[in-house]
Amino acid sequence: MKLPNFLVVGFPKCGSTALHYYLEAHPEIFMPTQKELHYFTADKLLKLNKGPGDQEVKKFMLTTKDSYLKAYKNAGNEKMIGDASPSYINHPDRIPKIKSLLGEPKIIILLRDPIKRAYSNYLHLKREQRETLSFFEAIQAEEKRKKLKYSDFWYYQYNSTYYSKVDAFVKAFDHVLILTQEELNRNTKNTLFKVYDFLGVKQIEPENVGQRYNAGGVYEKNILTQTLLKQSKLRSAIKKLIPITPKMKKIKEKVIAKYQQPAPAISKEAENYLIEKCKDDVKQLVNNYPVEISHWNKAFQKHTNN
Repeated sequence: MKLPNFLVVGFPKCGSTALHYYLEAHPEIFMPTQKELHYFTADKLLKLNKGPGDQEVKKFMLTTKDSYLKAYKNAGNEKMIGDASPSYINHPDRIPKIKSLLGEPKIIILLRDPIKRAYSNYLHLKREQRETLSFFEAIQAEEKRKKLKYSDFWYYQYNSTYYSKVDAFVKAFDHVLILTQEELNRNTKNTLFKVYDFLGVKQIEPENVGQRYNAGGVYEKNILTQTLLKQSKLRSAIKKLIPITPKMKKIKEKVIAKYQQPAPAISKEAENYLIEKCKDDVKQLVNNYPVEISHWNKAFQKHTNN
C-alpha cells in the first residue's frame, strides 16, 4: 500500500486548495479525491466541536488508519503521493504521529499576509452562515471561543500566527519548502515549477494553471448559494453523493461566480488590532526564514526593517 511521501500542511486559507488541484493535474503526482483528510489531527479536532456547524464539518475527517489507507488505494506508479490538510501545521505535537506512519515526507508550508488570511477565514465562516459577529468583534471573541471549545478554524488570530509552528516543522523534517499564497497567485507557473523541483518531478505546465480556486468573498443569498455554501446536513449529503473532483469544483465555482459580491473592507480598528498582535511574529519569521512579504501589509514590512 502506497502512502504519502509529501504533505501540504497549511496554513488554513493560504492556498492549499489551489495547490492541491494544481498538483493533482501533474501526471507524476497522486492526490486523493478527497481534499483535506485531516487524519493526523482528527482526534484533537473532533473534541473542538461546540461552534455553530462544527460537528457537520467534521463528518468528513478520516479518523482511522484504515480509512486513511483507503484514500490511497488508487495510487499507482506516480512518483509523488500527497496529502493537503491545512490543520497539520497548527498542531506540531502531531509530528511524531506523522513520522510514525510516513517516515520523512517532504513538507510544503503555505503562508499569507496574516491580516488577509484572518479576514478570508472570517469570510469563509460568514459564507457558511456560521459567523454572526463583525470581524473586529470576532477576533476579540477568540479567547472566549477557545474556552467554549469551538473548532480551531474559528481562531482567526491563532491561525495567522506562524513562526513557532513553522519552526517546529522545519526542525523536525529534512525537506521543507515555504511558500506564500501571494507568490502562488501572482506567478502561478513559476511557483509551481519551484514546487515540482522540490518534489523531484518533471517541469510541466498543468492544464489548469489559469484556474483560480476558492475565490472567497461574499455572495448574494439565494436558494442556490444557500445549498452550495451554507454548512448544513443537505450540503454534507451532496458532498457524499458527488465527490468534489476538479471538474465539479470548476462547475460549482462557475455557477456561483455570478452571485459574488465585493467583500466589505477590513475596518481600521481590526487591521490595527491584528498588526499589533502579529507584527512580532512576522518579524521573527522573516528574521529566521526566507519568506517573501513584499505584498503583505506595509506595517509588517516596516516593522521587520527596524
